[in-house]
Amino acid sequence: MSRVDRTTLPVPGPSGPFRFPAIHRRVLSNGLDVRAIEHRNVPVVAAVLLIPAGTAADPDNRPGLATYTADLLDEGSAGRSALEVSDALARCGADLDIDVGPDAIAMSLTTLTRFLEPGLALLAEMAMAPNLADADIERVRKLRLERLRQLRDHAPAVAERALMRLLYRDHPYGHLGLGSETSLESTTPQEIRMFHAGAFVPSGATVIIAGDEPAENLFAAVERVFGSWETPRDTPAVNRHAGLVPPPLFPLHRLAVVPRAGAAQSEIRIGHVCASRETPDYHALVLLNMILGGQFVSRVNMNLRQDKGYTYGVRTGFDLRRGLGPFVLQTGVGTDVTALAIREALKELEEIRGTRPATAEELSTARASVTRGYPRGFETAQQVARGVGQLALHGLPDSFFEEFVPRVESITLADIKRVAAEYLDTARMVTLAVGDHDKIASTLTTLNLGEPFVLSA
Repeated sequence: MSRVDRTTLPVPGPSGPFRFPAIHRRVLSNGLDVRAIEHRNVPVVAAVLLIPAGTAADPDNRPGLATYTADLLDEGSAGRSALEVSDALARCGADLDIDVGPDAIAMSLTTLTRFLEPGLALLAEMAMAPNLADADIERVRKLRLERLRQLRDHAPAVAERALMRLLYRDHPYGHLGLGSETSLESTTPQEIRMFHAGAFVPSGATVIIAGDEPAENLFAAVERVFGSWETPRDTPAVNRHAGLVPPPLFPLHRLAVVPRAGAAQSEIRIGHVCASRETPDYHALVLLNMILGGQFVSRVNMNLRQDKGYTYGVRTGFDLRRGLGPFVLQTGVGTDVTALAIREALKELEEIRGTRPATAEELSTARASVTRGYPRGFETAQQVARGVGQLALHGLPDSFFEEFVPRVESITLADIKRVAAEYLDTARMVTLAVGDHDKIASTLTTLNLGEPFVLSA
């Protein structure tokens, strides 16, 4: 009987190989791209309908139109009421989710394998033939307006909205999905119907289906349900590639404030327009972010939270999109330490670029955090389908997930130092504080970022 030394931690072994299930492809005669994945663990099927027209496709004078339209998809379809559609989903044991991002609308449905075709039919019905009735449009309008009014009092939402305006200005990425009160109040039912007619067409769309059936059966079910979907000849124009327009790379203001009189805390955002999802440095950026602010033991969190006690938490992230997405540092701190927290955050951003580059220990920890347990992200049919949806949206190879861990493990300290210097340009960053302007104004001038530009909420 061998003895186990419990005085030392076990040494982790190398990551085992990860095999992502095969992705089978087919294009229907109507131009619809179909990707089928056999996932035979449990009798469940998950389908994602990916429409490549997200918030960036909103017309210039109608920010929020994409999400407004998406909100109405489950409010009744093919003449059935919202309650009738909900009952039909319940009879299939189906779970429906609709997400709207900057570049796409994703409708996801998960159901039991024996309800494969009825579930797909419901998904297709909501996408292809929503009622878009006047009464529903008015009710959803009121709900969205009320949500916008509520968010005025939510400092993180105010900060997010203001930062996008500062970074992108009039670019299609420069607004959030809810849009504005002016846009919501002015949007007509006809505009919603026109946007739906132009965005929800088979050509350019993708159906991803993963489940406990042979790929041929999955393809056949999609063909029967979506094969009749057609693109009308007079389809209204929707710009599916609006986000690819180059955004402004240099801000008009390096320091901005959204006043909130009497606020006990300041919401801080620091960021700049950075990179797209197709960057060849994706894996290095993942690790850089984990070292900088992507986990609890990251540099900015250990500094601002653990050492200084300025905040409960701070994080960073690269929001990589089809077009150039932002890098953002975000946190909330006490009003009295607003300038001090900004100074420390900027110091961390500058130091990792050169004077204090990442260490071997930091790289090892970051690498382990993203590779250990990586296969757990693809345990369910829904996770698999959504993952393949990301491949479809960004034009990534089918081998991407299998190559992820080896690519991450090949990243060196030199790679981290290079991408930190290239993708974190503090001279181009906007610093935003949402807080009590009267109390923080004098301290912000010590940051040498210029006079703060005052924004309305």
